[in-house]
Amino acid sequence: MEDNRFISFQFISEPTDVNFGGKVHGGQVMKWIDQTAYACASHYASNYCVTVYVGGIRFYRPIAIGAIVKVNAKVIYTGRTSIHIAVDVYSREVREGEFSNVIVFVSVDENGSPIPVRPLPLETEEERELANYAKRLIDLRKSIDEEMSRFL
Repeated sequence: MEDNRFISFQFISEPTDVNFGGKVHGGQVMKWIDQTAYACASHYASNYCVTVYVGGIRFYRPIAIGAIVKVNAKVIYTGRTSIHIAVDVYSREVREGEFSNVIVFVSVDENGSPIPVRPLPLETEEERELANYAKRLIDLRKSIDEEMSRFL
């Protein structure tokens, strides 16, 4: 049986991806992250999904032009309509350019209205830990939203 909770994409960093410092532009990496996470979310939901939150992207090392970049995405938690995807990025040169983050998608119908997704089965201790991590991030996002709304 196919595991529809995980997907991996690979990209080759090209000269058009370069920033002023001569490395891959962070925006390009974020595009790869979103594309891979979208594929993972929509595959799991068997439905069109939209990005509703991206946060916690941290760039550890730069990615050189010409590197093969691998982006792994994994469903770590599902809400009623949301799918939380953990994403890790690696480059071929001795793991230069390692990144991690969580992206939240919502499954939507043809009118763009949220629709339920099936619950994620949590079978291993690692899966339960990742789901708990996603839940803690939900609480953190809520507190950030509350704090920011005070000034809007």
